[in-house]
Amino acid sequence: MSLDLLNVLLLLLAGFVAGGINAIAGGGSLLTLPLLIFIGLPPTVANATNRIGVLLGGVGATVTFHRRRLIPYGWVHFGLPPALAGVALGTWSAMQIGDVAFERMLALVLVVTAGWMIWHPIEPSLEGSAELPQGGRRWLVRLALLGLGWYGGFIQAGIGFLFLALFAACRLDLVRANAIKNTLVLAFTIVAVLIFAFAGMIDWTAGLVVAAGQYVGSALGVHLQILKGQAWVRNVLTATIVLFAIRLVMGG
Repeated sequence: MSLDLLNVLLLLLAGFVAGGINAIAGGGSLLTLPLLIFIGLPPTVANATNRIGVLLGGVGATVTFHRRRLIPYGWVHFGLPPALAGVALGTWSAMQIGDVAFERMLALVLVVTAGWMIWHPIEPSLEGSAELPQGGRRWLVRLALLGLGWYGGFIQAGIGFLFLALFAACRLDLVRANAIKNTLVLAFTIVAVLIFAFAGMIDWTAGLVVAAGQYVGSALGVHLQILKGQAWVRNVLTATIVLFAIRLVMGG
């Protein structure tokens, strides 16, 4: 689609903010995905297009984490196979759903995630270890990663919160949890983008504009990992996605 100057500026700004939010915790797609719909993309095309920004944002965050030697690669190797299997299934599922059904499902996800952020019952600890789960817990965590991969392939929005909840249960500290999350999301987003691109579902113009902002925002977000002002970010994001959800429920 062709974009006017206002839409370009909105997508760049949303991408920048989303990239920073994703690097710090998660939820950036809760801004960019509804915005892509509101500028005129069909919901399923917006869902596919949104992954371009997630991909470039993931590159920015992961490279920065890697340079600071903050990524526990044992966890990445452990989590990658089930996550990749899940994303292939989830992306296929996203290609089967209609626009109306997807829009209603997105509205539900926005409302649930807004409630999650208001309540925020689970957060990674500030101190922890990078030890992998042992015994039967290894298979439970792998099963959870398979499910997260499926969700990431299907809709993506809010996936960061789910990853952080899982890693909190595994007693990972916030920095390590974010580093692993960004690395896994980058890896399985590559798979999703390839599948969606092969199916011709990506609007490359809108996707690359969002991606430009998201790449810069994600790198900045890592530098702000100390989370100063995170409560303010949480409140603004919550209010925004509630408004988006209301518009989706009322038919945009």
